[in-house]
Amino acid sequence: MDWDDLKLFLAVARAESLSGAGKVLRVDPATVGRRVARLEEALGARLFVKSPQGYALTEEGARILTHAERAEQAVLGATEELRGTQGLTGQIRIGAPDGCANYLLPQVLAAICDENPGLEVQIVALPRVFNLSKREADMAIAVSRPSTGRLTVQKLADYRLTLAASRGYLDSHPAITRLEDLRHHRIVGYIPDMIFDKELDYLSHLGLDHVPLASNSVSVQLNWLRHGAGVGVVHDFARPAAPELGRLLPEVRLIRSFWLIRHADDVRVERLNRFADLLAAGVRKEVLRLEAST
Repeated sequence: MDWDDLKLFLAVARAESLSGAGKVLRVDPATVGRRVARLEEALGARLFVKSPQGYALTEEGARILTHAERAEQAVLGATEELRGTQGLTGQIRIGAPDGCANYLLPQVLAAICDENPGLEVQIVALPRVFNLSKREADMAIAVSRPSTGRLTVQKLADYRLTLAASRGYLDSHPAITRLEDLRHHRIVGYIPDMIFDKELDYLSHLGLDHVPLASNSVSVQLNWLRHGAGVGVVHDFARPAAPELGRLLPEVRLIRSFWLIRHADDVRVERLNRFADLLAAGVRKEVLRLEAST
């Protein structure tokens, strides 16, 4: 089995479909299907079983997966070794919750790319946990530290959240001097049954269980608040992007953390290690800068 065969096998295993693998490999799905069949014939083993949900690994395929991932890391490591200590190059995809993706990562990653012109970075902003085993991203930022899986976890930074509303809203509604007063105001927050991490359940923490204006997007929530729709919890690092907002009840302050999560095998890839170090330093610096300005 050569490296091209392993790349194809990994692409199908991660995408769980021929079309998804074809997009990654830039190959027609029918060609992917023929190559899978040829690979299975050469090995004398069934690697995938097709179901309505897609292509799932068989027992034989699952045994090969670990070896294929190790071969992938060896190839990447060898490539990095040949490149030596020059600037970072190639493509890196990072998954992140949309608050971080919108208000922290653009400026942090722009600075990293300025210093490494050969680097290409993709930000995938989705309100859910990323599956690194399927290589949806090279690394991901999360708000909870995972406790399972073959992962390495690095703390990036603590960040603060506070209650806020637009000054226009506050001028036209009853004063808020204590937490109990919020029950008489329209609340903006997450859609309760779409909260994908317990650390995002801010409103329950504050004793608020009714959310008339809800979205799974931090950016939508922030824009609702900017336009005077109600009261909500806001990342302090996002407040400089919304100068219309005023802070409420300064004694009510939430602290959360960002964690950088990587596949365990990637610790052998110096390129990703260097990028992770730059990302961690940049995020810490930017959180401190933005929070200091609020």
